[in-house]
Amino acid sequence: MTQKTVEFFFDVGSPASYLAWTQLPAICEQAGAALVYRPMLLGGVFQATGNASPAAVPPKGRYSSIDMGRFARRYGVTLVQNPHFPIITLTLMRAVVGVQLRMPDRLQAFLAGVFKAIWIDALNLNDPALTAKALTEAGFDPAQILALAGDAEVKATLRGTTEEAIARGAFGAPTMFVGEEMFFGQDRLDFVREALAS
Repeated sequence: MTQKTVEFFFDVGSPASYLAWTQLPAICEQAGAALVYRPMLLGGVFQATGNASPAAVPPKGRYSSIDMGRFARRYGVTLVQNPHFPIITLTLMRAVVGVQLRMPDRLQAFLAGVFKAIWIDALNLNDPALTAKALTEAGFDPAQILALAGDAEVKATLRGTTEEAIARGAFGAPTMFVGEEMFFGQDRLDFVREALAS
C-alpha cells in the first residue's frame, strides 16, 4: 500500500501556517503519512489570485485574531499577535527554501526559530538586525542564511513552488493537499486527518 502524503504549502508570516505547523507532524505520524514541506510566498499567491490578508479588512482582521487565539488554546500552543504584522517574508521564505535544499536536517530547527520569533516573541522581522539576532539564537549563522536566500536556485525554487500552488488552486496559507484533495486553513486539519484515514 502506498504511503499517503500531506503536502504543506505555507509561509512563515501566516499565523495560520504557524498553527498548522504545530499540529501536522503529529497528525501525519498518527496516520503513518509523510509530511512534505512546500514553502511558498504568500504575497505572490495573493497577488496572483486577488486575495488579501484578513487584516486588510479591519473587522475581519480583529475577528481572525480572536479565532486564531481560540485555536492556539485548543492546540495547547502559544500564539502572540504580532504588532508588526504583516511581515514581508520574501527573504525569510527564500531562507526556508535554502535551508531545505542545502541543510535539510536543520529545516525544523530553522522553522522553529523563525515561527518563535514571529508568533511567540512577536518580533519585527522586517528589521534585519532583529532577524539576525533571532537566527543566531536559533543556532544559525545570519550571513550564511542571507547567502542562501540570495542563491539563484533557491529563488527559482521558491518561485516555482509558489506558481505550482497557484496552479493547483491555492489562494492562501496554509494550503494542504492529500493527493489532489485540497484543504485550506489550519481550521481544516480535521478534514486532513479524515482524508488520511480514508
